[in-house]
Amino acid sequence: MTSGPHDNDPWQQPGGPVPPPYAHQYAHQYAGVPGAPYGVHPVTGVPYSDKSKVAAGLLQLLLPFVGICGVGRLYAGHMAIGLIQLIGIFVSYVLLFVLIGFLLVPGIWLWTVIDGIVMLAGEPKDGFGRPLRP
Repeated sequence: MTSGPHDNDPWQQPGGPVPPPYAHQYAHQYAGVPGAPYGVHPVTGVPYSDKSKVAAGLLQLLLPFVGICGVGRLYAGHMAIGLIQLIGIFVSYVLLFVLIGFLLVPGIWLWTVIDGIVMLAGEPKDGFGRPLRP
C-alpha cells in the first residue's frame, strides 16, 4: 500500500472534497441549461442576458461626468433611449451658443445620471427583455 501526502491529514474527508454548504442554492444556475449560458434568474427562471448590470450602470452613471451620455443604455441594447440621450447631449452643446442649451444640458445630464443609479439599484433588462447579469 502506498502512502500519499495527505494520509495523515486529520481534515481529509473520505470520498474526496466536500462542496460548500451553500452550493446547492446556485447549482441550477450552472447546470448547463440549454439556451442559458449565463444562468437563469433564481426567482423567475428567465435566462440572464450576456450583458452585465454593473457595466451598464457604471457606463450610464460615470460617462456623463466627461460629457458623454447614453452609453450604458446603448450597451444594454436600448437603442432608442441611448441615442436620444447621446444625440440630445451633443445637440444641447451646440445650442449653448443660442442660450437654450443652458437648460437642456443639465436636464439630459441629470436624466442620464439618475438612469444609471436606477440601473445599478434595480433589475434592468436588456433590449430583448432578459434580466442583465448581476
